[in-house]
Amino acid sequence: MEQQLVPGQFLRRYKRFFADVRRESGEEVVAHCPNTGTMKTLLEEGAEAWLRHSSDPKRKLAYSLVLLGVPGGRVGDPQSPARALVDTALPNGIVAEAIEAGKIPSLAGYRTVRREVKVGEKSRIDLVLEDRVDDGHAPPCFIEVKNVTMLGAAGPSGKGSRADVPDAVTERGRKHLGELRTLVEAGNRAVQLFFLGREDCDRVGVAEAIDPAYAETLRSVVEAGVEVVAVRGEHREEGEGRFSLIVGDECPVDLTSSLNRS
Repeated sequence: MEQQLVPGQFLRRYKRFFADVRRESGEEVVAHCPNTGTMKTLLEEGAEAWLRHSSDPKRKLAYSLVLLGVPGGRVGDPQSPARALVDTALPNGIVAEAIEAGKIPSLAGYRTVRREVKVGEKSRIDLVLEDRVDDGHAPPCFIEVKNVTMLGAAGPSGKGSRADVPDAVTERGRKHLGELRTLVEAGNRAVQLFFLGREDCDRVGVAEAIDPAYAETLRSVVEAGVEVVAVRGEHREEGEGRFSLIVGDECPVDLTSSLNRS
């Protein structure tokens, strides 16, 4: 997925949906912050920021916050600055494009990828994969996508850090996990996909100290047959303000307790 972005410097976030950013020209703008989470470990004053501009006259704010710089270097390339994707509206499309291109091996082999599919009377699922190439009678695969940006436990010497989920208590997240379990019980394939939006991390963990109920629910649905897949996001700068937001390699998910770790 390609985005045309405007660089700047992050100043502050407030009232959840607003962020002040100073553009390179010195102009300070108020940007929409399309992230309802706490954004723990991300909101460092002075961090690099990248905004998407819209010329839609109906919008109250012309800019949206898309990327934030994070202190560590990229995994595998520590000399290059790392970024985090904070626009939670984008991962679904990025993942769908990657699946269609066969870039996620554990989810490859389906002819059809549908987005925002109604499930039941009141719910929608992020992605549904149908019509397996090697088995036309295989059940569909239902996928919920969750962006992960909170820095968790660090690896040796601070390298290979883990990003933890969730960054706040999430009743909605537990509800989605329950829906995935119901789909498995009905004979379908169901996947909780974690999109690792931080480039300074190489694995995903569970923030049990923040939401123990979510951690417990996640483990229970996995025991019931829900699959967990994690992929790393990459944010490649193409020049002239253009960024390619893509899926990198699949990465490990640690479902063990994060409590009482050294």
